[in-house]
Amino acid sequence: MSNRTYASQEAVIADGRQYLLPTYAQLPVVFTSGSGCTIRDMDGKEYLDFVAGIAVNSLGYGDEKLKRALKQVLDSGLTHCSNLYWNIPAVEAAALLADVTGLARTFFCNSGAEANEAALKLARKFGAQQQPSRAGHIISMKGSFHGRTYGAVTATGQEKYHAGFAPMLPSITYAQFNDLASVQSQVTKDTCAIIVEPVQGEGGIIPAKPEFLTGLREICDTHDLLLIFDEVQCGMGRTGFPLAGIGYGVIPDIATLAKGLGAGIPIGAMAAGKRAESVLSPGEHATTFGGNHLAAAAAGVVLKRLKAHGFLASVQKQGNLLAAELRKLAARYSCITEVRGIGLMQGIELSCAAQPVISACMQRGLLLVAAGTHVIRFVPPLVVTAEEIRQAVSILDEALAEVQDN
Repeated sequence: MSNRTYASQEAVIADGRQYLLPTYAQLPVVFTSGSGCTIRDMDGKEYLDFVAGIAVNSLGYGDEKLKRALKQVLDSGLTHCSNLYWNIPAVEAAALLADVTGLARTFFCNSGAEANEAALKLARKFGAQQQPSRAGHIISMKGSFHGRTYGAVTATGQEKYHAGFAPMLPSITYAQFNDLASVQSQVTKDTCAIIVEPVQGEGGIIPAKPEFLTGLREICDTHDLLLIFDEVQCGMGRTGFPLAGIGYGVIPDIATLAKGLGAGIPIGAMAAGKRAESVLSPGEHATTFGGNHLAAAAAGVVLKRLKAHGFLASVQKQGNLLAAELRKLAARYSCITEVRGIGLMQGIELSCAAQPVISACMQRGLLLVAAGTHVIRFVPPLVVTAEEIRQAVSILDEALAEVQDN
């Protein structure tokens, strides 16, 4: 059994390149610890983290309540016992999720892609139940991102994610995001569902127009379709609401969740409302690790925090501050062509490539991530402070000045 010790980041990276499949273009840094919104690499350098595992580490690093909940599960010796049996953390998390979202029942899984796979299967089963002749047509959006498994990547309306993996699954088409007429034109007798992100994440941090989501709800109600909100990135408090859809006043039939739901522990969920909660029967869908004790305990901590007095109000407040500070920069730098987002899910679109700016920020101790080639997204932990927001924007200011001068 290997018992490797590493004297440097370079040694870790060398082993990583040898033993891991090259599916990621990792940056040359190895992080080993964190607290709050700060993480540290092997050399002890600190970084203010506005990536948060790409909207995953919702409670930051070292959250005491999360640590206690996970330790309690580990101390019990029962991290997993199969969905052949009931387990308390999963039942508690499902009850909390119903309370927070208004969606009655939950299927737990391991990731956002798995949650979307479950939703796609449920939608097609729903369509077949309503009209046996339905071919299971699902409408997705251009610019969307729903995951990397076959169903999820087919539902993703970006050709770059399809390249080399054809053929995609049949009967999924792509309408124009924020264009209700485009969606309506694709509804046929075979359509069973519409899937949409209330805020497109990988597509460039693009919020839906309120009338677009309201219109989708009306289309689904009129034609007996399921409305699926992919809230993997924009859900779980990220926009200042439990679900982004709640902020719009639109309730879907299904919401898919992951990322921030586990605050760093892998978990996904498909939450179903009344029209969808009884579609699947035992044996029609499953996943071995879904809702295991450890992951469900983490979700319980996050959901209780969302219910805590003042928490979501703080997210909205800090999100407004972040947006305002970014708009100040946009007034000074012509390369920033737009600032957009909701809550602590913000983005700036640039007339230049995003990566040089991100690299310059990283050199100065700020972690940011792109959304496409020309958008920088800001998805810090939901516990970020006003001081940390101003510090991050100050670093970004320096980086923009450097890139602009070059």
